[in-house]
Amino acid sequence: MRLDKYLKVSRLIKRRTVANEACDGERVRVNGRQVKAGYQVKVGDIIEVAFGQRTLKVEVLSVNETAKKDEAPAMYRELEQ
Repeated sequence: MRLDKYLKVSRLIKRRTVANEACDGERVRVNGRQVKAGYQVKVGDIIEVAFGQRTLKVEVLSVNETAKKDEAPAMYRELEQ
């Protein structure tokens, strides 16, 4: 699954267009590397998203095409900084 779609489905970012802009603006890193929105997310990847001064770091636990609101947090595990 594309990174921008994963960020939207997992509800880390509300809209796919916003996720795409975050990737283009170099605010998203996967496994320590700057990546484009088309990056294929795999289980075990570490995603870091910069929200202003705060950085959210998560580990991908599952990659689902769709997820309900209560299922979305099960797609990732938040890591300490």
